Amino acid sequence: MQTALPLLAAVVGYLIGSLSFAVIISRVMGLSDPRSYGSGNPGATNVLRSGNKAAAILTLVFDALKGYLPVLAVLIWGPRFGLGEGTAALVGLAAFLGHLWPVFFRFQGGKGVATAAGVIFALNPLLGVATLATWLIIAWFSRYSSLAAIVSAAFAPMYQLLIWEAGPTALALIIMGLLLVWRHQGNIKKLLAGTESKLGAKAAAASHPVKPTKTRKKP
Repeated sequence: MQTALPLLAAVVGYLIGSLSFAVIISRVMGLSDPRSYGSGNPGATNVLRSGNKAAAILTLVFDALKGYLPVLAVLIWGPRFGLGEGTAALVGLAAFLGHLWPVFFRFQGGKGVATAAGVIFALNPLLGVATLATWLIIAWFSRYSSLAAIVSAAFAPMYQLLIWEAGPTALALIIMGLLLVWRHQGNIKKLLAGTESKLGAKAAAASHPVKPTKTRKKP
């Protein structure tokens, strides 16, 4: 029973993480599928390229909450069932994996930045603040969301190990960090080539282009 509960909690965390809010919110608001334009990534940054800021903000919030709430639930109610930091870290990692490979969306998920942020804030709020500050600084000066995410993914486990301690949280952060960098390999190539889209840039495919008018041929 003690082994089954952490696994059951991880499965629930994975299923919650599998809710791709970029796709769900875009459908509800009548927008194009975020997997069909821009980077093709079902995440808040790509939804922003549709030009609908409200949809992007909602995507960001809900993607973060699906990482934050399952972990918080374990930390609040888990101890009475013998569940501690290890299970909380496992559930957070499972929610993150659900975002990357969502069972409800043919395992075609996003890169997990917002979900990872939610997990980090739940596991260690101070670490969450430090990681968010890192993202904001890099994004502000570079205007590249992908670069900010990559740097933050690398620094989060380092902060945990240097300032706090090694343990289940650090292990989960290392795995999430490696997966985040791996999921951004296409962005890394674009950054090196100087072709990466900056924050706020609209995707042409997400807009509604005006059809060219046909001209009549003179007899």
